[in-house]
Amino acid sequence: MKVALIGPTGFVGKAVLAELLARGHEVVALARDPAKLEARPGLTVVQADVLQAEAVAQAVRGSDAVVSAYNPGWGVADLYAEFLQGTQAIYAGVKAAEVKRLLVVGGAGSLYAAPGLQIVDLPDFPAEWKTGALAAREALNLIKQESSLDWTFLSPAPHLEPGERRGSYRSSLETPVLDAEGQPGRISTADLAVAIVDELEQRQHIRRRFTVGY
Repeated sequence: MKVALIGPTGFVGKAVLAELLARGHEVVALARDPAKLEARPGLTVVQADVLQAEAVAQAVRGSDAVVSAYNPGWGVADLYAEFLQGTQAIYAGVKAAEVKRLLVVGGAGSLYAAPGLQIVDLPDFPAEWKTGALAAREALNLIKQESSLDWTFLSPAPHLEPGERRGSYRSSLETPVLDAEGQPGRISTADLAVAIVDELEQRQHIRRRFTVGY
């Protein structure tokens, strides 16, 4: 496939880029600073401001699918507003480009710890991550309203960390994958990338959210 990748230099995006190229897909990477990406076979880098829907549309047009690993950065002054501005521009740009398939990498905060209770609303949810988690939850709410896109929203395990590529994972829909002790599990960025590319190739969760963990 020809896959447009938003956020190719980020924590998750770098792993997704590597996985896509390793499997032989053609990648168009949207980057604010193309110099951060080295030339590789199968990779085209496009400078684009993902806060602008028109720029997104121009960059992704002609792709078979778009993967958004967008995150404005935890140090952004108004993280919630910028996160939603970028999210809305990406959704609008993908639709304007008439690309049907969109996979969005979201957060774990919108997964359910109990019926009617999302993780981000737990009293002990870390304050330093809350703004980003609330914005990612709203990104999920917004994409659920999209009827013209074949969208998928993928929430990682609550503990997302660097690590080896095992090439395996377990999946769930609205609740975290639990470990052997019954606690919310973990996943490496490399295996989150495996799950992302698996979903692009297999189309198992169209217009649904799912999550993965070990």
